[in-house]
Amino acid sequence: LQNAELGKRAPRWIRDNEVTMCMKCKEPFNALTRRRHHCRACGHVVCWKCSDYKAHLEYDGNKLNKVCKDCYYVIIGCTDSEEKKKKGILEIESAEVSGNSVICSFLQYMEKSKPWQKAWCVIPKQEALVLYMYGAPQDVKALATIPLLGYTVDDTPRSADLPHSFKLTQSKSVHSFAADNEELKQKWLKVIHLAVKGETPECQNELQVN
Repeated sequence: LQNAELGKRAPRWIRDNEVTMCMKCKEPFNALTRRRHHCRACGHVVCWKCSDYKAHLEYDGNKLNKVCKDCYYVIIGCTDSEEKKKKGILEIESAEVSGNSVICSFLQYMEKSKPWQKAWCVIPKQEALVLYMYGAPQDVKALATIPLLGYTVDDTPRSADLPHSFKLTQSKSVHSFAADNEELKQKWLKVIHLAVKGETPECQNELQVN
């Protein structure tokens, strides 16, 4: 399918037995660790890592479907080449996105069993479904980005030390965050609860008021 048709027409599915490796990252499939998944937009056979994205597909009544990374970026409107994307998506200056954001603040962040660290977190208006993480508010490159669509939100605190924490999970990726106070946590959750469903806040001012 051409880029313009992605999600609008059902793709031809490549059969499992037609490939021995992921059609995106080229990692070989094997019986144990690499299960085959189909991208519902382009029909390619991909590994779980490369299919860990979800997008609304027109041909399926705009329902959320599993798609590969490439199709995800085309469908949400980032059509840069793969190389540029890997480099470019993180290289947006923090000050630039913070100044035009839905919400931004410091949060404590933990991934897997690594220690908690402080990160400047931003959800920019022009990409209200992506959470950018910076080391500091003026950094010129993000440490990481999380496409929020399809994540599950768990807002029960994990420990007494961090009472204002919440967790985002999607298959094998788990991201834990903690705010300095309950009010800040609720502001973040308000935006994130919308983003995981593919929605954006109607009124940006609400976040400042409530």
